[in-house]
Amino acid sequence: MTQTPYSRRAALAAIFAVGIQLAVANRARAETPAAVEAPAPTEWSSLSSEEQKALSRYSDQWNTLPAEQQQRLVRGTRRWLAMTPEQQQKAKERFARWKDLSPEQKELARKRWHKYRELGPDEQARVRDNYHRFKKLTPEQRQKLRERWQNATPEERQKMLERRRQRMQRQGRPPPPQD
Repeated sequence: MTQTPYSRRAALAAIFAVGIQLAVANRARAETPAAVEAPAPTEWSSLSSEEQKALSRYSDQWNTLPAEQQQRLVRGTRRWLAMTPEQQQKAKERFARWKDLSPEQKELARKRWHKYRELGPDEQARVRDNYHRFKKLTPEQRQKLRERWQNATPEERQKMLERRRQRMQRQGRPPPPQD
């Protein structure tokens, strides 16, 4: 019995739709906690003197803050206090750059972050590796690469990606997923 391409496509589409439905239902079920326990408030007196100093602007209102916010602030403060002075300086610079972004740029950054977080561990590692290699380029090389990509036609971009995949395979590295 031979199937027409249309019936094969319809069958594949139906299987795909059922698979998506099951995946979404299972993910929703996995994300729905059985019993959500509210975090306990953090007493101001339980914070170290360094933590209190870092959080001093919240001292007057600390007891009125929601427990979740208190815990986020404490976690952030502990991360901050664990940083070296160089790491703190870099964090300040990143925050200053973030503040200077337009709302549209911030939204694009958030979307890219969420898209990155949805990648598997191998893809995340590949993105990080590519980012670090890009950052090692001189500013002139980076600009040249950006201009070359922006000025390329869709067909030229596909060829560039294909050449990159071939180079990676020759080097024994797994190629990036195809778009």
